[in-house]
Amino acid sequence: MSLSQRYAALGIVALFSLQFLWHAILLPSGWLIAGLYALPILPAVILLLLRHRRAAYWGAVAALLYFCHGVMETWANPAARSLALAETALSIWLILAYGWDGLQARVAKRKSAVRDV
Repeated sequence: MSLSQRYAALGIVALFSLQFLWHAILLPSGWLIAGLYALPILPAVILLLLRHRRAAYWGAVAALLYFCHGVMETWANPAARSLALAETALSIWLILAYGWDGLQARVAKRKSAVRDV
């Protein structure tokens, strides 16, 4: 497992935990609501527990939804602003961690193409 995959795994666990922390403990809406908010990242958590290589991909897909939710809550709900900003930051963390290996490969390919010319 590469370093970026470990960071992605950390982001998946953090986003999953944040949903329960936010919606069940800090600003309680109930455990059922917290479970519903955690549902989009649940496939990534399951794949992570199974050590599947696509866990980071599905986590990044779910992070796109959480990013939108975090931005919306930041503007709409002043009481949850800090939690929403944390959700937005974790979503960005997860998306960048997932794409980091591909970005490095692209840069390396570009550098090798410049050397060949």
